[in-house]
Amino acid sequence: MGAREQPAGGAGIRWMCDRLASVKNRGDLGQAIASIVLTYSVKDLQQMRWNFSEKIRNISPVYRKQLEETITGFLHGTYQDVRLMDQQGTFSSMRGPVADTSPAYWKMVAVQCTTRDAGEDRLRFLKFLLSAFCMFVQEIPGHPVGMSFPGGDKVQVIDGVYYCPVRTKANDVESALCPFCPALQTPEIGYLRPPVNASENRKQEFIKNCYDFHNFNG
Repeated sequence: MGAREQPAGGAGIRWMCDRLASVKNRGDLGQAIASIVLTYSVKDLQQMRWNFSEKIRNISPVYRKQLEETITGFLHGTYQDVRLMDQQGTFSSMRGPVADTSPAYWKMVAVQCTTRDAGEDRLRFLKFLLSAFCMFVQEIPGHPVGMSFPGGDKVQVIDGVYYCPVRTKANDVESALCPFCPALQTPEIGYLRPPVNASENRKQEFIKNCYDFHNFNG
């Protein structure tokens, strides 16, 4: 994507989204995302955390603390993953294709990050960049494992399969990550759980059974 440059207003973000949408393999996308993410600083991550804390200030103190800790870990952890993978040249060996939902994702991001003031757009774009890095480059959920949702259900990983309790329940939210997330919908109470220490074939059998016999809308 060329030299690392800060997003320059709405037009700059739209241009970057168009470029990111055209990338076809995971390594190239990781490199392209890194070239933007690494123009941001740790202070930007801190500001994002403060903004998030302000947004959730009226919810239950216990739940608020859980969310703040989870989101802080996600922001800093993903930023460091980007930095380290860039430094170590990891992206050059990642030649697998990007998920076919990527172009639609960047189209959504362009809309969501060009409707506010420049400072807010800039930080919001960083959030979407980090989420995209997880979903399309690392192929993990856009919400971190362990993140709790109202009701107590959490994003989980069981035998290498990711599950999210809201995977199919946020399609009416224009900025939702759910339509692009590689996680499966968490089975309802009483559903079978994935077998422990199972082979890949056994895992796929479990998933197929959920779809075929339990109306599992993943």
